[in-house]
Amino acid sequence: MTPPPSDILMHSDLPLTRLHRGKVRDIYALGEQLLFVASDRLSAFDVVFNEGIPDKGRVLTQVSLFWTRQLAACQPYHLVSADVAAMDLGGVGDAQRAALAGRTMLVEKLEMLPVECVVRGYLVGSGWKDYQRTGAVCGHTLPAGMQNGDRLDEPLFTPATKAELGAHDENISFAAMVDLVGADSAEALRRRSLEIFAQGAALARERGLVLVDTKLEFGRRPDGTLVLGDEVLTPDSSRYWDLQAAQATPRGQTPPSFDKQLVRDYLEGLDWNKAPPPPPLRGDIIARARARYLDLVERLTGAPLTW
Repeated sequence: MTPPPSDILMHSDLPLTRLHRGKVRDIYALGEQLLFVASDRLSAFDVVFNEGIPDKGRVLTQVSLFWTRQLAACQPYHLVSADVAAMDLGGVGDAQRAALAGRTMLVEKLEMLPVECVVRGYLVGSGWKDYQRTGAVCGHTLPAGMQNGDRLDEPLFTPATKAELGAHDENISFAAMVDLVGADSAEALRRRSLEIFAQGAALARERGLVLVDTKLEFGRRPDGTLVLGDEVLTPDSSRYWDLQAAQATPRGQTPPSFDKQLVRDYLEGLDWNKAPPPPPLRGDIIARARARYLDLVERLTGAPLTW
């Protein structure tokens, strides 16, 4: 099955009121609800590239839908509908509607909370760098002698502030999170984030995958109900390893992940200052990254990506 072209959504707008353009997602007003569109745009080092990864937006959307249907802890979720054919999209033409299929969600309007809910199951990435400097990860003191890629005794909840486009999220203490959202909400967010991670990690392991870490977002309904929003356990918001590869990897090293890490590795070898404008991406790098995203979908769901 040949997918419809997605470049129509890379740099052009829909004939709807756009409220926000992020690194990957565009958000449009649609009556009393919002339209979330996951493009194929690629960002690395907080820079959006001119080239995208074909089908990436569909992967992010389909993985989010899979997890929110599988895990009880994901509910309530902000989804109203993912059926583009049934949506009243006004002046959106047939070509754009076809491009929207599989990458679009109609969602509730929520008061989004100003924190990222990060859960770490392994000592990798910025957590490993933090540990090397301080012996702790975001204020959580860890045993001496740990190495890169080690599994943590218990998953850590490490909140962060949300950064504007082009800036970096900043880790904050749980006390600082309480100041931002209140004690009851902070406790509820920590508990629910850890539950989602635990349930997701268990199911991923059944599929031969390791859920290493993740980042979640929540909002409030007018009645105060906390609702999970945005993407859920996707390869953009989470790190996955192949279980067998992880078990065979020598301690102190980490296996390849099912995300854009290979793009970052390629960029690290270039003479680029990690500021706009971005360098062009080679076609083979784009193809390899796309294959990793598609592989994850099939490993998780048991079926290839569909449109």
